[in-house]
Amino acid sequence: MSETSGLSSWPTPPGEVVELRVHGVSGAAAESVLGRPHAYQVAGDASGGFYRPRPGYPDSTGPAGVIPEAYRWSDLPSGTAVRTLTLVFMLPFMLCNVAIWMRPASTSRELGVKALGRALGLTLTALYVLSIVGVALDLVAWRCMASPVCLADRDWLSWLGGRPVGLRLAVLSLVPVVAIGAIWWLGARPGKPFAAFRPPPPGDDAHRLGTIGQWDAGPFVGRLRSIHVAVGFGTLDASLLAARLTTDSSAPLVVLAALVGTLLVACVAAACAHPMIDRPHAPQADRLTRGLRTAACVLTPLVLAVVLFDPAPWPQHDGLPRYGATVAGIFVTQTALLAAIAIATLLRSRPRRPSSGRGMATVAAVATGLAVAFSSELVYRFADVLDRQAPTAEQVETSPPLAYKWAIFGFVVAVVGSIAAAGVVTLASRPGRLRAGATIVARDFPEAPPEAAPRLRQVQRTIARARFTDRLESLAMVYAVLIAVGLATTILGLMGQHPAELINGVVGIPGELVTFFIGMGSYVIGGILLALLIGGIFAYRTVEFRRYVGVIWDLGTFWPRAAHPFAPACYAERAVPELTKRITYLVSRGDAVLLSGHSHGSVLLAATVLQLPEGVGDRVALLTYGSPLHRLYSRLFPAYVDDDVLREVGKRVGWRWINLWRDTDHIGSWVFSPHRPGDPDRPDDPAWAVDRRLVDPVAVTTPPSDSVPPPIHGHWPCESDERFVAAVRELAGRLRAGRG
Repeated sequence: MSETSGLSSWPTPPGEVVELRVHGVSGAAAESVLGRPHAYQVAGDASGGFYRPRPGYPDSTGPAGVIPEAYRWSDLPSGTAVRTLTLVFMLPFMLCNVAIWMRPASTSRELGVKALGRALGLTLTALYVLSIVGVALDLVAWRCMASPVCLADRDWLSWLGGRPVGLRLAVLSLVPVVAIGAIWWLGARPGKPFAAFRPPPPGDDAHRLGTIGQWDAGPFVGRLRSIHVAVGFGTLDASLLAARLTTDSSAPLVVLAALVGTLLVACVAAACAHPMIDRPHAPQADRLTRGLRTAACVLTPLVLAVVLFDPAPWPQHDGLPRYGATVAGIFVTQTALLAAIAIATLLRSRPRRPSSGRGMATVAAVATGLAVAFSSELVYRFADVLDRQAPTAEQVETSPPLAYKWAIFGFVVAVVGSIAAAGVVTLASRPGRLRAGATIVARDFPEAPPEAAPRLRQVQRTIARARFTDRLESLAMVYAVLIAVGLATTILGLMGQHPAELINGVVGIPGELVTFFIGMGSYVIGGILLALLIGGIFAYRTVEFRRYVGVIWDLGTFWPRAAHPFAPACYAERAVPELTKRITYLVSRGDAVLLSGHSHGSVLLAATVLQLPEGVGDRVALLTYGSPLHRLYSRLFPAYVDDDVLREVGKRVGWRWINLWRDTDHIGSWVFSPHRPGDPDRPDDPAWAVDRRLVDPVAVTTPPSDSVPPPIHGHWPCESDERFVAAVRELAGRLRAGRG
């Protein structure tokens, strides 16, 4: 397949109907999307390109003479290795970023909700730095390097053993500095911009889904990145100064502490003042955020110099002074922010959509819980590595701060509670889901012979499993509530309460059992990290598993980075404008365009339709299948996808829109109406004719030409289905009729 071949190689006459196919999550080869073995690239590049069947081979045109063309965007999010690492280490940042886009549809107090989401993102960055500080400064520099027992046979640590405390802290502070620099570098890596096409900024009347990819997020992300870098360095400085001020309150230290505190407050204020930093062209915001970053980069060497050369004695303490209190304070702050987000979103949910607004609070809690678990596991596991289990006078305790122990305990309780809730919901909802499946099967296959009973039960179970997706939101809320409660318990660590002692005294559970439970919880978190890593690797080697992981990844990276700059880059910033330009070009040369989108591809196409220049939509039709626009996006992102937005998409294409869906699909569904028996008849409403249900499978008995019954497709694409071909013919005919 040539990467450089263009339309000029085999020119096609204008005035044709082009079927532009956009694949869903997990990607596919251009030949697979086109359903033809030979394809060549006509536009784009290796990351995101447009492909057509190579002329001269049989079957180079589609139904009704349409010219098939595929847009392959699966490499835009990033490569396999980067995806895998990001899935593990940047997952909390990505979920925090997604949460801010899940805010309720109401525009009142929107600024406050976004400010809370961005403040929560700042605490995740601070927690990331604190976990590195806990390993490098608390466990290694302060505790282990002061213990001959801990240093024995450890050449990689003994080179600083016995040195002054200030020297150890100053040298080991380079570890968190490098960690901050690493995420700074990762966040600043150039993405895959589409510089050839930048539409004008959306007007005030633009539909919100249509603004995705319509503005250049580069300047804003750069400002937000500068703020987070400043918070990272400020967190390191605050940890060192808090420890130093326990025995020394000299004027230089007090001044530095005041400057660092002012810097952190200014960072929070700047991140929350998003009407200023959100503007595409805001020189004042650029100067402010760069100034904060520069100030942090200047303050850090000064703090390290004071720590290194201050002659005042350091206190005799089991750990880095005030480090545990700082960690507990971050946990308490995150709990308060989650409570504020829940109150601000749930109280403003629309009565007719009770689920509207829950997504932001739920996903924010999940993101925070994962960040707390990952940081706690890092410190706890490293403490376990350093612990020699030698109760001698020379041994320094390497146990992590109490806040981390409470965090691990709360996380494991949340996981166990969620698993139990999932079991209860699964068993409680199973009869109802099976009854619904039985009703659908009886209606679809009323004349099935008795020997088809096993196949009918299989279809029934598939429909029941597909309907379990609608229960996942409630289960996620249960997990979010348990995570929030677990975070709230970390305040007990701030009060000096040990989990084993307190639970033994209040509940009567033996302290040894609680300690064992916390230790096992640490291994559970480690197992989750390992599972994410392995899952990220296997997701791109196993097609079926890839679809589940791909949903999370492509859902998270579809939205621009509005809350956390270290989240993965947004591929929609290129894909949507690129599709818009391609469609506009085809229409300008006289072609009509039939947009065909599967799964998440339908979301990309909906955003694209809303960005088409005036008059282009008159030559465009839309075919969606396996679409999550209603089932997932309207629930999770009510401010961006609702009935008004979906109707606007239909109007933009003159209601030349067909949506194919199956009851066996666990992701896609109907958009406007399922057309089930008993549903109201609305022939005067053009939206009523959009949805068309596909019976799946097409039959439950083995046809004479085959040895097995027709397959159950579920969420799989259906380009070869005769009903899909009929829809293509119908829409192509309507486009030609409109041209005539």
